[in-house]
Amino acid sequence: MEATTPAAAESSLLAGLCHALGRIAPGVDPGGITQLRRLSGGASQETWSFTLQRPGGAQPMILRRNPGAGARPAEKVSAVQAGMAAEAALLRQAGAAGVPVPVVRAALVPEDGIGEGFVMDFVDGETLGGRIVREPRLARARERLAWQCGQALAGIRRIGRASLPPLREADAAQEVQTYLARYRATGESRPVFELAFQWLRRHAPVADRNTLVHGDFRNGNLMVNEDGLRAVLDWELAHFGDPMEDLGWLCVNSWRFGRTDLPVGGFGTREQLFAGYADAGGTVDAARVHFWEVFGSLKWGIACQTMSRPPAGGGPRSVERAAIGRRSSETEIDLLNLLLPRG
Repeated sequence: MEATTPAAAESSLLAGLCHALGRIAPGVDPGGITQLRRLSGGASQETWSFTLQRPGGAQPMILRRNPGAGARPAEKVSAVQAGMAAEAALLRQAGAAGVPVPVVRAALVPEDGIGEGFVMDFVDGETLGGRIVREPRLARARERLAWQCGQALAGIRRIGRASLPPLREADAAQEVQTYLARYRATGESRPVFELAFQWLRRHAPVADRNTLVHGDFRNGNLMVNEDGLRAVLDWELAHFGDPMEDLGWLCVNSWRFGRTDLPVGGFGTREQLFAGYADAGGTVDAARVHFWEVFGSLKWGIACQTMSRPPAGGGPRSVERAAIGRRSSETEIDLLNLLLPRG
């Protein structure tokens, strides 16, 4: 069987893009798509940037896709990831609710022939967490960013279930049990992790209602410019759960990029975050936020611990996996500071 060359693969992608974009820009041909460039990609999901040449001018755009997947029916939604079709629907509903997100222009369909995914507007700004917390040009943005995050999270909570695609349900007790099983599967024992699991099981809250949860709302998944928050990205882990979950995850020390004195993403205070959330109509339960910060620190620690082990299926080891794996020790310190604070 003849292997597909990079040129042939790009030609196929261009043809599929033309087919998809024809639904918003009739008559577009491969010559109307320029500067096609892959930005990132893991085992399945890819992100591409390109420019669509239109009569009104050039329009920079982003393609998110899983090249190996067709549009999945609702009953086939992953136990963890919402899926590309669901992510596109979530972005549209979030935008309608006033949450800053990229505008989705076209969802891929099987007839496009390039997998599952969607095309959205390019949003200019910074996403690298280390730059967001340190760059002088973003100093003014950092003054308001935590408050804006609170506003965005309250907007997410207001989105009604009836308008959303099927998503997994996950309350606090279920999440603790899920990660306990993952931790036990590693075959390793860490006293600090054991202590954290005991604390989490004793303090697991029962939310008065489950709402939409972004699932990965943190510094690194936010687009920021000099004016502050431009867009909330990466919705693939969205689910229904405790509305305080996202607030706690945003405060995990691993997402502060060295600015440990500013608990909200390394750029703001909890007071600013809570004020923005309350100003947009949300009600903050600080004890539950603390629970999810503890849980988030442990969750990331287990993820790092897993990365330190040989890849499942006999895949190659890598320096990147080893570097992430050693960070599990950092989360142990974070957990001790949360569970046994000094002073």
